[in-house]
Amino acid sequence: MNKVREYRKNLKISQQVLAKEAGVARQTINMIENDKYNPSLDLCIRIAEILETDLNTLFWDSRNEVD
Repeated sequence: MNKVREYRKNLKISQQVLAKEAGVARQTINMIENDKYNPSLDLCIRIAEILETDLNTLFWDSRNEVD
């Protein structure tokens, strides 16, 4: 589960605005937030930059770490 929705809402950005800035359709952002679409690395980086965070924080689930 990624944290795109959480970070987007904290910044008070709509799915439409995030999509426009990332260069994708709003539906793509919706599918990413609902874990129904696996975005490219390039798109992940763009989203992380727009949401003012990094890839690990946004997409890595620390509960799945292997010790």
